Order: sequence, then structure tokens, then C-alpha cells
Amino acid sequence: MIAIDLDGRTALVTGSTQGIGEAIAKALAAAGARVGVNGRSPEKTDEAVVRLSATGGAYFAAPGDLATEEGAAAVAEAAPEVDVLVNNLGIFGAQPALEITDDDWRRYWEVNVLSAVRLIRTYLPGMTGRGWGRVLNIASDSAVVIPEEMIHYGTSKTALLAVSRGFAKAAAGTGVTVNSVIAGPTHTGGVEDFVYQLVDEDLPWDEAQREFMRLHRPQSLLHRLIEPEEIANLVAYLSSPLASATTGAAVRVDGGYVDSIIP
Repeated sequence: MIAIDLDGRTALVTGSTQGIGEAIAKALAAAGARVGVNGRSPEKTDEAVVRLSATGGAYFAAPGDLATEEGAAAVAEAAPEVDVLVNNLGIFGAQPALEITDDDWRRYWEVNVLSAVRLIRTYLPGMTGRGWGRVLNIASDSAVVIPEEMIHYGTSKTALLAVSRGFAKAAAGTGVTVNSVIAGPTHTGGVEDFVYQLVDEDLPWDEAQREFMRLHRPQSLLHRLIEPEEIANLVAYLSSPLASATTGAAVRVDGGYVDSIIP
């Protein structure tokens, strides 16, 4: 059995009041880390901390809208020193390609890309100074297989792969690793809403999920949506000392969705 030990480490998981982010926060706390929970609303973030704390582990609130410089500064004030940074925050939604406005493009860039850049700039110097740290950027299969129905989302996640590789070079030789995680289609509340944008909304969930995978994600070798805990398991490993030789990588937990043997 692999023992993932983050005892004494402080982690920050962005967008962690629900979904994949919440699952990642739980996994890191279970490994012994003290975990900062982030959401835009202080009230929602506090509620998540209470809910997560009831399951065991050490959590604290780090609210702030990371799509803004002011929000990033508020998060940095709540979590001044971080050993493990997981940039999970992201937005997505179906939209016809020719109807995506400049404002839509800017919003996706600010939330999905610049939010991560801001926090890496904030925390990487401290990590390199201490000689240890982990930065994980949660990307998507859509970064590689750009979906026709949300090219703005896919493009933002492609950029996140480049951000990860570039900052890994900036941290070379310091004991800090920077990686991206290519997550496949995952079962969250937001994805349920997205599925029903694309299939008959009167279908029961199990049928709707199968229809979505058949019509819109036929490349998946799982033939089902991935559960958030399955993403969190890989993130916990990459956050640990066990993953010390993995950096600058785009590591897949995509259910075989991306039709490639590398990586």
C-alpha cells in the first residue's frame, strides 16, 4: 500500500467548495495536510469548511474571487504560506463557436488561466526558497481534444498546460514540481447541468449520462463519467513526496478519452 504523507504541509485548493475541488481538499486533508478551502463567497466557503471538517481533517477558509487581483490578494492574506497549490478553479459551458463574444473569451481567460498564474506568482517564490513545493493545475481532456461546443473552455485549458510547463522550467532544480492534471469528463453537479444542455432533459440521469457519453464523448474507454474522488487520488499522489521526479508533465486521469499513448 502506498502511503501518502503530507503531515505538516499546508495546501490550498481553489474552487473547492464543491465538486472536484472539494474531493481534492478531502484527499489532501486525509493525507495530513492543513487545507485552505476557496470560493468566491465567504459565506459559502465557511459553510464548506464546516461541512468538510465534520468528516475529519484540518481545514481553513480562504475566500476570494481569483478572477481579480483583489480576490487573489485576499486569498494570499488568508493563506500566506502554501506548500501545495492546486489550481482547480474553472468555468465551462456549451456555446456555439460563432456566438462566443469577446467578453466571454476574456472571462474564461481570467477565471481559467490568470487565476492560476496569479497564485503561482504568489506562492512559487516561497516554495523554491524552502526547497519543496507542489503546484498542480487541473486541466481537461478538452485542452487536447477541443470540443466544438465550447472552444473557449478548451482553449483556456490548453493555455493552462503551457502555463504548467513554463513554470516547471522556472522552478527547475529547486525541489518544487509543477504539473498539470488532464481530467476527463467527471460527474459533478455542474456537469449534470451541462449534460442536460446537450441531451433530452426529460431523461433519467443514468440514461442521460449514457446518451451524453455515446453522442458527445464516444472516445472514452470507461463509457462513464469519472467520479471526483478518482481525480483527487491522482492529485494527492502528485502532491506528495512520492512524486518527486514528476514535473513539467501533463498527467492524464481521463478514462482513456484522449486517443494518445503519450503521456
